[in-house]
Amino acid sequence: MAVRLRLQRHGKKGKPFYHLVAADARAPRDGRFIEKLGTYNPTTIPATIELNVDSAVKWLQNGAEPTDTVRAILSYKGALYKNHLLNGVKKGALTAEEAETRFQAWLDNKNKKISGHASSVQQKREEERLKKIAAEKEIKEKRLKEAEEAAKAAAADEAVQEGENPSTESEAASAE
Repeated sequence: MAVRLRLQRHGKKGKPFYHLVAADARAPRDGRFIEKLGTYNPTTIPATIELNVDSAVKWLQNGAEPTDTVRAILSYKGALYKNHLLNGVKKGALTAEEAETRFQAWLDNKNKKISGHASSVQQKREEERLKKIAAEKEIKEKRLKEAEEAAKAAAADEAVQEGENPSTESEAASAE
């Protein structure tokens, strides 16, 4: 039986959410699977990936073939690197403790990069929000100025009209 590591689509239309599963290659995409390895939500920034790395490595060691997208996810989470290190342990190139320390160092470095990216994205969003608020304040101030000018113009028109009305009344009285 050929086992594939692939994505199973869930979620609403236009809002995908995936389960990473180990499934028989002949099974339908969203059908029967052997084991659920994690989840993948591409709609968040950065994408949310929860993965059981040890189970994924176990399946890779047993010969399961990942799809292209799952391969990218496994690489991103370090499952392929851990598989590579464990193959080195099997061949005697390094010890299990050394492989584990290398993997932990890689994982720490990766987490720093991810948190730095997430904070920069959050900072950009905050800057955009502040720019939008400043633009709205500017528009509001402009509208207030226009309203004040319109009120002054209306008051001036009333003063002119009141000035004309008494003069026209006095002219009408003198004409009689």
